[in-house]
Amino acid sequence: MPRSNRPRRGGSPASDDGEDLSRVLWGSLHFETKRDGAWNVQTVSASTAAKFYTCPGCGLEIAPKTPHTVAWRADGLMGEADDVAARRHWHNHCWKIR
Repeated sequence: MPRSNRPRRGGSPASDDGEDLSRVLWGSLHFETKRDGAWNVQTVSASTAAKFYTCPGCGLEIAPKTPHTVAWRADGLMGEADDVAARRHWHNHCWKIR
């Protein structure tokens, strides 16, 4: 029997196209718990990494076109806007050993 491409009843509503596009361009956002609390974590691919950043883990520079990780607090006291403004770019290895 051929596959039907029609949506099924009772499924979750489709997200808006802007969110899907940002996931493709910037990587998937997920949640991690570390020793010092909860973090929102997003990977950045080499094709979308366009600026120089300083890794807070090792203090070395992250060059453009280098895949890396962006993290910000998920449990901050000052609100989500302040947490996002305080996000930091980490080398993938530095984030893993943190």
